[in-house]
Amino acid sequence: MKRYRDFNHYLKDIFGERVQKIPLDAGLNCPNRDGTISSEGCIFCDGRGSGTGALINKGLSIDEQIANAKKFLKKRYKAKKFIAYFQSFSNTYAPVSRLKTLYDQALLHDDVVGLSIATRPDCVNEDIFKLLNSYRNNRLVWIEFGLQSAHDKTLALINRGHDAACFSQSVLAAHAHELKVCAHVILGLPGETREMIMQTARFVSELPVQGIKIHLLYVVKGTRLACLYNKGEFDCLDQNTYVELVTEFLELLPPDMVIQRLTGDPVKSELLAPSWARDKAKTLIMINEMLEKKSSWQGKLYNKQKAQ
Repeated sequence: MKRYRDFNHYLKDIFGERVQKIPLDAGLNCPNRDGTISSEGCIFCDGRGSGTGALINKGLSIDEQIANAKKFLKKRYKAKKFIAYFQSFSNTYAPVSRLKTLYDQALLHDDVVGLSIATRPDCVNEDIFKLLNSYRNNRLVWIEFGLQSAHDKTLALINRGHDAACFSQSVLAAHAHELKVCAHVILGLPGETREMIMQTARFVSELPVQGIKIHLLYVVKGTRLACLYNKGEFDCLDQNTYVELVTEFLELLPPDMVIQRLTGDPVKSELLAPSWARDKAKTLIMINEMLEKKSSWQGKLYNKQKAQ
């Protein structure tokens, strides 16, 4: 039995069977790339927006993307229900009318039982929250905000383009519209200590965040981070350290928070470092083994930190 509340079991509890996410590319952009905030993007972000959706779906309509993915997922996983996951770039960065058209296209499929929207906390407003709330009557709806770190110094260093307060404000606004929020965080960011990483865990835990994705900072080709890595100005976490950090991070999270991801999933041909990131399965096994070895679990220290 897993020592954390994983996403697959969460979905099975709701729908009674396996549910698979379908990564989608809506052809949208990002204010941190189009010149609104910056034209460089985050230092770890490549030309596809750090998402696999754009890699496999470029030029296809939402309907075509879903149809193609369902064929594969039904064959591989025997899945009958799906979540439309708007993954690449910032998927609320467009007029509401266009967003509605995109989301509606995905939900024309009766077997698409959920909608998950990955975006930035500075790319939402009241109208967007109202639109997403309107789908809640017959779909599971999540909005995913990239935080990466609770430290403004780090956010500036990675050229994130917003601060931690922006994330907090957007989470509270989403919560007011009864939306489920998933936070994205990255472990191994330049200059961050173990304590800084745990402060990010505490920061997220104090907000109405229902889910989290924990990522490893890996280096892919065509990024500013790759330039730093090639110059010897940045090095990645080793696998054992990452596993230790994840287990400590989990201990500080609320026990009912849904763990949607525990490590990144790089495109292997684009990965520069670390090489161990290619073996996601091994990393997940090591995390579970570490939790067992420590007699630990998600939320073990959550109540203690609240009492302090």
